[in-house]
Amino acid sequence: MKRLIQLFSFFILFGSYAQQNLSYQQPPEDILELADVDLAPGVQIDSKGEHMVLLYRNQYKSIAELSETELRLAGLRINPVTNIGSRTRYFTNIKVKKTDDKDAKQVSGLPDDARLSGFRWSPDESMIACLNTTASGVEVWVLHIAEAKVTKLTGPKVNANMGSTINWFKDNTNLLVKMLPNNRKELINTAVAVPTGPTISVSDGSKAQNRTYQDLLKTPNDEFNFEQLALSEIKKVSINGAIEDFLSPDMYRGISFSPDGNYVNVIKIKRPYSYLVTYTRFPNESTIYDMNGKKITTVNDVPLDEVRPKGFMATRKGKRSMSWRADQPATLVWAEALDGGDPAVEVDFRDAVYELKAPFNGKPREILKTKQRFGGIQWGNENTAIAYDYWINTRNTKTYVFNPSNNKVAPKIMSDRNYQDVYSDPGDLVTSKNTYGRYTFEINGDKIYLMGDGYTKEGQFPFIDEYNLKTNKTKRLYQSEYKDKLENLNSAIDMKKGKILVRIESPTEYPNYYIRNINKKNDLTAITAFDNPFKSLEKINKSVISYKRDDGLDLEGTLYLPLDYEEGKKYPMILWAYPREYKDKSSASQSTANPNEFVYPYWGSPIYWVTRGYVVLDDAAFPIVGEGTEEPNDSFRTQLVANGKAAIDAVDNLGYIDRDKVAVGGHSYGAFMTANLLSHSDLFAAGIARSGAYNRTLTPFGFQSEERSYWESPEVYYNMSPFMHADKMKTPLLLIHGVADNNSGTYPLQSERYFNALKGLGATVRLVMLPKESHGYAAKESIMHMLWEQDQWLEKHVKNKGEEEEPISTTESKIKN
Repeated sequence: MKRLIQLFSFFILFGSYAQQNLSYQQPPEDILELADVDLAPGVQIDSKGEHMVLLYRNQYKSIAELSETELRLAGLRINPVTNIGSRTRYFTNIKVKKTDDKDAKQVSGLPDDARLSGFRWSPDESMIACLNTTASGVEVWVLHIAEAKVTKLTGPKVNANMGSTINWFKDNTNLLVKMLPNNRKELINTAVAVPTGPTISVSDGSKAQNRTYQDLLKTPNDEFNFEQLALSEIKKVSINGAIEDFLSPDMYRGISFSPDGNYVNVIKIKRPYSYLVTYTRFPNESTIYDMNGKKITTVNDVPLDEVRPKGFMATRKGKRSMSWRADQPATLVWAEALDGGDPAVEVDFRDAVYELKAPFNGKPREILKTKQRFGGIQWGNENTAIAYDYWINTRNTKTYVFNPSNNKVAPKIMSDRNYQDVYSDPGDLVTSKNTYGRYTFEINGDKIYLMGDGYTKEGQFPFIDEYNLKTNKTKRLYQSEYKDKLENLNSAIDMKKGKILVRIESPTEYPNYYIRNINKKNDLTAITAFDNPFKSLEKINKSVISYKRDDGLDLEGTLYLPLDYEEGKKYPMILWAYPREYKDKSSASQSTANPNEFVYPYWGSPIYWVTRGYVVLDDAAFPIVGEGTEEPNDSFRTQLVANGKAAIDAVDNLGYIDRDKVAVGGHSYGAFMTANLLSHSDLFAAGIARSGAYNRTLTPFGFQSEERSYWESPEVYYNMSPFMHADKMKTPLLLIHGVADNNSGTYPLQSERYFNALKGLGATVRLVMLPKESHGYAAKESIMHMLWEQDQWLEKHVKNKGEEEEPISTTESKIKN
């Protein structure tokens, strides 16, 4: 009878009705037990490793929170009532502890119903400033770490709509805070406002080949609202609560103090705005002020950045990537394109890097030229710095060691490598705070230090290396030796003493933090003791399997067996993946999966279904390779199907699955993958596609790693679009999409139009549109319902595939009617 009722429910819920009015559902108890848990706190540790701050938050928002007023303008999503990002994730509680204390102290004085965000350490690391969002606005609070208490500094008048909201003065007693101006005008209700004329866009013939951004300005009323929400006046706020004027109202975008604290660089937005790009590419102006708010000079004036040359490596002309040099008191550094920002122009050097010292009235001095597009600098001292460049088309990156004080000495290339080649990754520079409170890399004579993830053919073994700048030789100081755990090297607390902050985990051991002394064998001190919230997975069988594609390419995936696994029994399987593009087979075949990672079933994970009797192959490798002159997408479909077949063959050869009962799923580009696999193969019993794009002609100026436009390669756009091949769909497909998706290209319209095409052609398809949700889902109600939908779909079309439905009784027929 129970089986009869289940089948009847399937018939009702997944029948032939065009629309269903369904309230939010919850998944089965086995899944709910894992999906609805209290998480361990986030951890922040000071640079000396002495104090820890534990930040607690709810795992999910509520649908009521997502339903609060929201304006979507110029790439921003703003709550105009509270004046903070409408999608901000809040923390609700704080505890503090010394790293050598056993227990953490509850912070006192927290506001009722705290919604905390925007944490900023003071220069001396004795305090943390943060924001608290109330029903009427945003306040500034400060945490006094030693006393484990917080105090409120301002009322709910903070403007947190556009970042750089709070910045500490060097004196540790004052902050710069963006506040709401008194003269801000009332916003226009665009839903009822009477238009004063049409919206007109023009082109002067210049090519503006931009990606398909969402949340753009669309009307003059949008422009007005954006301007009002961007307006701030900057105040100087003391930790004793005193407030002084600093800068008058304007549209301030960025604020940053010089390392010595004597100057502040303020970026403000100017007109004209754009209906094609987000606010980050609107005209802007950078001005230097002294610590009293007196203007020194304007150092950059950027016009509207709407038109760029074609290609991923295109950039704008003029000064860009402006920042403070971390090893000097007040020196600005920036890059300028030497190729006009056009990657098609052949030049010996793509970018030049300049510096300008205070008081910023001299001639800028060139300190470096890069062969490829400038990617940033890490500062050491007056005579040693390390710079990076990159080129997406070739996947190449170069690392330069250079003397910023003498540009006549040619920079030395420290490494020249494919950035997708994880086996050759030398690691990241070990840094520490200097006298200005900025992070610079540690230099010990001619030696510097590198901390790496340690991916190898044999597995992952994170390491710390000593690198000699003169001899170019490397000496290994430490390498993790765990075979049944994963040790992540977080940061160096004291490199001279060998004290390193590490995080250690295993498949069933929740990640916890330790201080390791690499100079002493087995010197490891635990500083946290978080419990595993996913108790039901403690006996999970997890492994990383390796296998080959039909062309010999090495692939891998993380395999989980059902919790009730019985040897010899065949189980249904869920394959979950996300395609990635490569320019060489060697990088595409490298192993990055680690069987020792903690099993963490986050909201979008397929791992939940090990509790429901499924084998799960998660993060299955789906490389798309295009070597030489061939682009990866030239053979996208062929490689996609080959990846899918290789994965199923590998698990089937292990004897775990019924290969006729395999589902495939993915999110975003993984959803795009899923639809293509179902259209162009008969490998799968069903599919789950979340928040994807299915018609590439709606993203005509490129997508993912494809930089050719539709008009340059229409056959690629056509062949890769599942929408164009909807007539080939014979496999049941569950489509899920957030109604408020903000991701470039994955408009909700993509799922709606694809569903209409599939329905019109007689395919078995179900479309679930989640109200208020963006590209990633946030509300508890939405996520629980999504898990329910996926479970129902898998039960009907995969686990119970081919089983005949039992006859419905007369009574049940009447219920149906």
